[in-house]
Order: sequence, then C-alpha cells, then structure tokens
Amino acid sequence: MSITEIKKMTVEERLTVMEQIWDSLCHEESSPKSPSWHQDILDERRKRMNSPEAKYLTIEELRQRYR
Repeated sequence: MSITEIKKMTVEERLTVMEQIWDSLCHEESSPKSPSWHQDILDERRKRMNSPEAKYLTIEELRQRYR
C-alpha cells in the first residue's frame, strides 16, 4: 500500500488499519532486536543515575517545577 492510497482513506479507516496492524504486532512471537545504540544510551543513563552528582526530585517537587 502506498502513501497515496493511505491518504485516500478516511481518518477512521486509517485508524482501524493502524489498530489492526498494532494488534498483529502485539501477538507476534518474536520481537525485533533493539539496535546496539539503544544499549549505549541506557548505559550512559545508568552511569549518570549512579553518579554522585545525580539529583532526584520528588513527585511534588517535579509538579512545582512545571506549574
């Protein structure tokens, strides 16, 4: 199916197809392998979290910051 064909569909039709595709993916027995750079990002985040300079906020502090 091409983008042109997809754009001819109504929003409701596209959403239905999208939901069907998502549902089929959720029931796959195998899942795609994550790219290696995902692990690099996770490792860097873990390193920052375990750093003495890491600062954590409570939920309330976070809410106050973004009000």
